[in-house]
Amino acid sequence: MLHPRIQEVTERVIERSKATRQAYLARIQQAKKQTRVRAGLGCGNLAHVMAACSSSDKARLKEDEQPNLAIINSYNDMLSAHEPYKEYPDLIKAVANKFDATAQVAGGVPAMCDGVTQGRDGMELSLFSRDVIAMSTAVALSHDVFDGVFCLGVCDKIVPGLLIGALSFGHLPIFFLPAGPMQSGIPNKEKARIRQKFAQGLVSREELLEAESASYHSAGTCTFYGTANSNQMLMEIMGLHLPGSSFINPYTELRDGLTASAVETMLTQLLDGKSGNALADIVSEKTVINGLVGLLSTGGSTNHAIHLVAMAKAAGVQITWKDMADLSEVVPLLTRIYPNGHADVNHFQAAGGMGFLMRELRDGGFLHNDVKTIVGAGLDAYTMEPLLDINSNVIISDNQGPAKVKWVPVPENSLDEEVLRPVANPFNKQGGLQLLNGNLGKAVIKVSAVQEQHQTVTAPAKVFSSQGELQEAFAAGKLNQDFIAVIKEQGPKAKGMPELHKLTPVMATLQDQGFKVAIVTDGRMSGASGKVPAAIHLAPEAVEGGAIAKVHEGDLITLNAPKGELVLHVSDEEMAQRELQLSPQSQTFGTGRELFSGFRHVVSSADQGACSFGIEE
Repeated sequence: MLHPRIQEVTERVIERSKATRQAYLARIQQAKKQTRVRAGLGCGNLAHVMAACSSSDKARLKEDEQPNLAIINSYNDMLSAHEPYKEYPDLIKAVANKFDATAQVAGGVPAMCDGVTQGRDGMELSLFSRDVIAMSTAVALSHDVFDGVFCLGVCDKIVPGLLIGALSFGHLPIFFLPAGPMQSGIPNKEKARIRQKFAQGLVSREELLEAESASYHSAGTCTFYGTANSNQMLMEIMGLHLPGSSFINPYTELRDGLTASAVETMLTQLLDGKSGNALADIVSEKTVINGLVGLLSTGGSTNHAIHLVAMAKAAGVQITWKDMADLSEVVPLLTRIYPNGHADVNHFQAAGGMGFLMRELRDGGFLHNDVKTIVGAGLDAYTMEPLLDINSNVIISDNQGPAKVKWVPVPENSLDEEVLRPVANPFNKQGGLQLLNGNLGKAVIKVSAVQEQHQTVTAPAKVFSSQGELQEAFAAGKLNQDFIAVIKEQGPKAKGMPELHKLTPVMATLQDQGFKVAIVTDGRMSGASGKVPAAIHLAPEAVEGGAIAKVHEGDLITLNAPKGELVLHVSDEEMAQRELQLSPQSQTFGTGRELFSGFRHVVSSADQGACSFGIEE
C-alpha cells in the first residue's frame, strides 16, 4: 500500500501539472508520429551526417534500416568524474556495430567543477552552466538523425542540464550512463578536521593540500554524498540508469560490462519493437515523486531543491518546495553518508546500495511501483544488483569484449546499519530536507547533516555581502560570539547563485568552540553544506527586494528547523521604514559573468528552479 502522504502529494502534483503536462506530451506525441528521421533527409544532408564515418558505418547509414545512436558526452580530462568518459564512445560504437547499428558522438557539453571554482569568479557561472548544458544537448540532438541517445554526465549541473535538454527530445529512448565513484581515500572526518585546522591557521597549506589530494586522488566521482552522487541516485531511482549501476567504480570489468549492457538493452528494444522506452513516458509525475523520495530518504543535495524543480518543469511537471517539505515529514532517513555521516558512497554501495534502498522504500509504501523505466515497467529490476557473469563475454568483432553482467537479488539485510538501514529501523522518521518559512521568506535546510542540538538558533545577525567578508572577520577575531551570518546578494539574479562552501570550515570551527551559529543566505551551499545549520536558497533574494536586503547588523533572528521557522524579530513598522530607505543592491560580477547577462534578466527565483526557461501551456 502506498503511504497516504505520497498519494496525496502525487495527486496534487498531477492536478497542478495537468495543463503543462498535457502540452508537453502533445509535443512529444507529434514527434512520435513523424517517419524515421533519416528517411526525410536530402542527399546533401545525409552526406554531412556520415562524411567522417567508416565505410561500414556509411553503408549502414545509407540503408537507413538499423538504429543510429547519439552520444552526448561531458568528457574532459581535468575533472576526475568525467575523465572515464574518454573511452565510452569507442565501447558504445563497438557494441552498436555488433548489432549492425551505428553510434556517433553528437555533441559535447561543458562540465565545470564547483570544487575547483569554490570562492573564485568562475563560480558565478556555475548555475547558469546548467541551462547552457541543456541547450548544448538540444543543439546536438536537433540534427534529427538519431533513434536513441546516451547521456554521459555525472556532476552538479551536468546531469540536470542533460536531462532538461534531452526532455525536448523525449520521444526518443534516452539512457544515462554513470562513470562511477573513485576508490575511497582518507576518511571524510579526517579531511574535515584538517580543513578546520587550516581555517584556524593550525596547519600549513602543504598539509592541507596533502589531505585534499589523499581524498580526491584518482579518476571517478568524489566519494562524499554531494550533488554529483545525488544526481546518480536520482537517475537510478527515476529509472534512467541500469539497475545497480550508479556506484560501480570506473576502470573495472563490471563498469565496462554495465556500459556494454546498456547499449545492448537499448538496441534490443529498438530492433525488437522499432522503438524503445521513450524518455517522456518514463519521466512522469510519479517518477518525479520517486526522485523526491530518494532525495529525502538519503539526505541528498539541497541543490536538487532547485534542479529537480527545473528538471520536472522541462517535462511539464510542476513541483514546489511545499511538496518536498510535506513528503519530508513522512519519508524516513535511511542512509548516513558524508556529510550526513562518516561513510562514503563506496561504503553505501557495499552495505547494499541502491537496490536495498529502493526495495525498502517500495515495500514500505514510499515509491510508486507503477512507473516505466529504461528496462521496462515497475521497479522489480531495481531491487537487484549487478555482478560479472564470468562465463560470458560480449563478442566485439574478432575480440572478446567486456564481461557480461547478470543481476541477482540484493542482500535481505543491510551489511552495515551505520550506513544503510531498513524502513523498520531508520536513522530518522523524517527526511533529510526541511522547508523554512517566515517573514524573511522561504528557504531550505539540510537537517540530516545537523545534530539535533544545533537545529534551533536564536542570535543577532552579522551581515555580509560575500563569504570573503566573513572569512576576513573570522581571521580578525571578530566572530567569537553567538550570531547568525546573513550573506546577501548571492542569488541567481544577483550573481548566478554561487556556492558558499568556504563558510563551512569557519562556521564549523566556531560551532565546535561552543558558539551558537547559523547561516542565512540567498546563495547556495549544496550537498556538502555540512554540520552548521544553514537556511539557503532564500527567496525572494536581496536584489528582488527580499527581506534579507533589509536585515541590519544586530537584528535578532530565529532559525528553528524542527518547526520550519525562519523569523526576523523586527516589527512590521520598522521593516516598512527600511523599505523606504533601501538602497539599490550592489551587483559586482567576476570574470566571464558579463557573457551571461541575459540569464540574469530572465532567470526565475530559486524556488522556481532558477530557470531561464518557462512552462508552455
